Amino acid sequence: QVRLVESGGGLVQAGGSLTLSCAASGSANNMGWYRQAPGKQRELVAQMTRGANSVYADSVKGRFTISRDNAKNTVDLQMNSLKPEDTAVYYCNADLVRGRPLGYSGDYWGQGTQVTVSS
Repeated sequence: QVRLVESGGGLVQAGGSLTLSCAASGSANNMGWYRQAPGKQRELVAQMTRGANSVYADSVKGRFTISRDNAKNTVDLQMNSLKPEDTAVYYCNADLVRGRPLGYSGDYWGQGTQVTVSS
């Protein structure tokens, strides 16, 4: 098992930036970020393998950057040029299964952190 603790959410104006951080209690394979807006399904934002291969949602490409530190068991999400439609609860996700392709969520979730972008 692994426990995930997120930090870094908050309120920001459109065009601003935020960085989300997630610390895992142990080593994981794929790690990433999902988000869920009110009334919508949870969706993948960005995900990265231990080998630094990554995938992004089309809506965030060129604005968000995922990074991880395998030695520290952390994954960050740098969010730039934020838009009101980025408003959601953001969840860190970790997968202990080796070899699972990117785009599939793992079994472990953080508690979520709210990101609100005002227009």
